[in-house]
Amino acid sequence: MRIAPVFAAPALVLTGTASAVASCPGPVASREPLLWRAALSATEVGLTYLGHSSFLIESSGGVTIVTDFNGYHRPRFTPDVVTMNNAHSTHYTDHPDPGILHVLRGWDPDGGMAVHNVSYRDVHIRNVPTNVRDYGGTRYNGNSIFIFEIGDLCIAHLGHLHHVLIPEHVADIGQIDVVLVPVDGTYTLDQTGMLEVLDQLHPPLIIPMHFFGPRTLELFLARVRDKYAVRLSETPAITLSRATLPKQPEALVLPGH
Repeated sequence: MRIAPVFAAPALVLTGTASAVASCPGPVASREPLLWRAALSATEVGLTYLGHSSFLIESSGGVTIVTDFNGYHRPRFTPDVVTMNNAHSTHYTDHPDPGILHVLRGWDPDGGMAVHNVSYRDVHIRNVPTNVRDYGGTRYNGNSIFIFEIGDLCIAHLGHLHHVLIPEHVADIGQIDVVLVPVDGTYTLDQTGMLEVLDQLHPPLIIPMHFFGPRTLELFLARVRDKYAVRLSETPAITLSRATLPKQPEALVLPGH
């Protein structure tokens, strides 16, 4: 089932400590194993798949971010920033650790539109709201695509996306280097629709998430092989950089589910 999106312009800006941040043209990936809080060069980003739709993202300046933070897919330390979506309880928690500096919810608990535009040290995070199915209806602005500008890369996490994008979404997202894409095809957007979203964003690198098991993942990979070379990583932790972005579009599978 697809939902006709409704787009509204952002109206709220939240800022942390100001810093020089990346612009968003394209980038990514060396596949060397990344240790927790490993040293990174100024143009590198650490990415570790924690499970489901949660990733640990690390900047060279030591900023740590967890996507779709739910309290149990998490690193062994308290991250600086977490993002959340509330289509299902596995994508958020009502009780984030008090030590987290920035808790960015992809929905507005008061029923409006969540808008984030956060600069913290060497990281910039912004969101593009989308809609979610809600018991046969539509909950407008209930999900967010979070965009992380780190080093010289732009990474988009599609969250719990339920519909293809409208032109305003695509323009607001901008040019993306890496897309973290849910591929279950049932709870989120169907796989045909998700492939359409990838065609809208045309990133050099996609990383599947939210696939629950090997069968669903294989179905997705079979559908993208005509456009994306498929590569399997031996480790859930990788190092990303613009210099090592694949020359041809690539789907990189990290261990997990």
